[in-house]
Order: sequence, then structure tokens, then C-alpha cells
Amino acid sequence: MIQSLTVILLYLVSLPLFALTLARQPHKDLPPWAICLSLVATETSTLTIVSVPGVAYLHGYVFLGLAVGYLLGRVAVAWWFLPLHERGATSIYRYVGQRFGTRLQKVVSGTFLLTRLLAEGVRLYAGMIPVSLLCASIGYPVPDIALLMGIVILTLAYTLAGGLKAVVWSDTLQLLLYLGGSVACGVVLFSRSETDIFHAAPMFTAGLPAFTNPFSVAGAVVGGAILSLASHGTDQLMLQRCLAAKTLKGARAAMIGSVFVVALLFALLSFVGVGLRALWPDYHGAPDALFPQFVLTLPPILRGLLVAGILAATMGSLSSAMNSMAAATKSDFFPKKTLSLRTATCFWAVLLVVTALSFSHPTGSAVVFGLSIASYSYGATLGVFLLAMVGHSRNEANGIAGFLTAVVVLAGLAMVRIEGHPIAFPWLVPAGVLATFAGARVFSQLRRMGFQK
Repeated sequence: MIQSLTVILLYLVSLPLFALTLARQPHKDLPPWAICLSLVATETSTLTIVSVPGVAYLHGYVFLGLAVGYLLGRVAVAWWFLPLHERGATSIYRYVGQRFGTRLQKVVSGTFLLTRLLAEGVRLYAGMIPVSLLCASIGYPVPDIALLMGIVILTLAYTLAGGLKAVVWSDTLQLLLYLGGSVACGVVLFSRSETDIFHAAPMFTAGLPAFTNPFSVAGAVVGGAILSLASHGTDQLMLQRCLAAKTLKGARAAMIGSVFVVALLFALLSFVGVGLRALWPDYHGAPDALFPQFVLTLPPILRGLLVAGILAATMGSLSSAMNSMAAATKSDFFPKKTLSLRTATCFWAVLLVVTALSFSHPTGSAVVFGLSIASYSYGATLGVFLLAMVGHSRNEANGIAGFLTAVVVLAGLAMVRIEGHPIAFPWLVPAGVLATFAGARVFSQLRRMGFQK
């Protein structure tokens, strides 16, 4: 156990040093491959590392099916959404402000900040669990608040010191760490299993109605494409990285390349989950506890690397969230005031700790839970962006009406059950888009009728 903790401590010391060293190199531009890896590190996080093996244990390679939809969505983002923004833009929601007005810009940006706070709170809490288990297993349990504070303070330190460049380089190093850890887990499982763990496993699931099954063919491909269009085309967290590229060509390469890297990660983690089903066929615990429990059975050094990898995923998404939330806060709400990015970053760091402490670990899959939280805002936000792109009349009041209509519709859908199951998260985004257009259209017609009188 001491060896495991030594590996983790070495990681915690070396990561900020490497990231800051790379961030302070004399060249100013971030290469597309680093932006690509940073995108994947940001979107995957701890929820992916912890939850995907549990989902694969139950359902097979279904996350690979979702990656098919992701590819379609990111190609659309690369060609239609990236050219809308200036290279180096601080906030992507300026586009909404330019098309509609600053009120709607603040509404959309505020929604991003609120949902990102909730989603990152879940991620931060999930990332703390493996470290807590490891400490408890050696007889030194650490309070949740102490672990959370330690993770946040360390991440905040290199985020403040190096800015976006340090965030991107740290994301890159962290992704390589947990990609390597996933490969090592697969090798260990292959050596331990006495059965064929390469046996066929499904890429899509059946048995549930299509609108309640996120891993059906329609849910994964169609819903996943629209979800990716929203998450990577209208989310400050993702687009901020691509806007740091020197050229539009480089930004497009990073965006499209990211889907192949995330598909590789999904494949590796799904392989681990399928392998665990062969190794532990009678497991009946919570799906998200499966992988952390397996990690505790590994040799000490590898165990330390895997826990460090989970910490890497947590810190990567956390640093990205703090940086993007601070940038959106300053640009969209205090553009002419002397709010520093450092102050805004510290403010969101404190709120993230408070939010994480307010969550208890979800009983189902945490990654599905986190995607569901984000999807409730993605639909309305994507709807507003599409209104700005294709709408003939970009009236701000119509845009606000459409956005609020989508929020109300999505809140209603959260309570809908089909055969006892909620609406699957990939379908929330297209529902929000349709509601945005419908709300804007109806409000526009009502205004015209009122003017005629």
C-alpha cells in the first residue's frame, strides 16, 4: 500500500511541474494533437473511467455505439460551428449576443455555468471515491472534505499559474496516463481470466423502448450525433480549446480527431468491463463500484498508477471547468469591469467543492447521470445557436421565449416515464431544439397578432 501512495504522491508533484514547463515554452501556439487530447480528457473525466466498465459489465460494448453518433456530430461541428467564432475568443456565447443581444447571451451563459457546476460536482465526488477506498484499505480513512479540498487546491494552483495552456498540457498528460492504465488493466484481466474474454458482446442494446434506451441504434447514432453537436458546438468547456488553435484547419483536425481517441478509450474501458464479467460473473454490487474494487486487487505500483489515472481524469475535467467558467463569467457578465480571471476561478473552485459535498453517489451509472444533467441545458442552448444561424428574424424577445420554452419542456420531460423508465439522455437534446424553435415561432406569431390589433 505504501508503494501505491508513493506513486500517487509522485504523480501529484510531477504533473503541475510538467504542465507549467510545457505551458511556458517560447512558442505561442498549441498544436492540434494536444488540443485533441485535451478535448478527450475534458469530456471523459472520472465518470467515464469509473462508470463505463460497469455499464460494459451489464451491456457490453454499447459506448462504442454511442461513439458512432459522436463522429457524425463532430464532423458537423467542425464544418458549421467552428467558423462562427473568432480564433482566441474568450466566450463562445458572444455569437449569441451578436445575433440576438446581450440579455440572451447572459441567459445562455448563465445556464452553462449552472449546469456545468452541477455536472462537475458529480464528477468531483466520483473522482474522490477510489482515493477514499485506497486510504481506508490501509487503515487511514480521510474525510471527504479533506480529499475534495486537496484535489481542488492542487488543481487550482496550476490552473492559476499557467492559464489555458497549462490546462491543455495537463489534460494531455493526464489522458495518456489513464489510457495507459486502461491498457494495463486489460492485460491483467486477460492473464487472470480462465475463459475467453474476447467473446461477442453487443454494441447496441435492445429490449427497452427506443426513447428510454440511450444505447439503442437510434438513441446512440441519431441522439448521440445531436448530443455531440450540442456538447462540442455550443459548450464553452469544449469550444474554448479549439479556439486556441492557430488556424481553423487545426481546430477542425482536433475536433474530428477527438472522436477516434474517445472511441479508443471507450473500447479499452468496455473491454475491461466485459473482462470483469468473465472474471467475476456473480458480482451484484453497484456498477460504479466494480472498477474501483478491481483496482484494489492489482499489484501495488499498478494500483497506484490506476488511482493516479482516476485522479488525473478528475483534475483534468476540474481544471478545464474552472478555466472555462471563469472565462465565461468575465466575458459575458463583467466585460467592462475589473473582475480578474484569477478571482473568478477561485470563486468557482469554492462553489465546486460545496456542490460536490452536496451530492451522494448516484445508485445508477454516474456517467449516464452526468450526461443527463448536461442534456437538459444542451437542447435549449443548441436551439438558440441554430436560431441564430438559420433564423431570418433574429429578434431577442423571440429567442428568449424559445429558450424558456425549451427549459420548461425539458423540465416536464424529466418527469415523464415510459414503462417505468425516464427519457434517455440522447433524446433530450433534439426535444429541446424542437421546443426552442416552436416557442420562438409561437411567440413571434402572438406578437404580430398583438401589433395588428
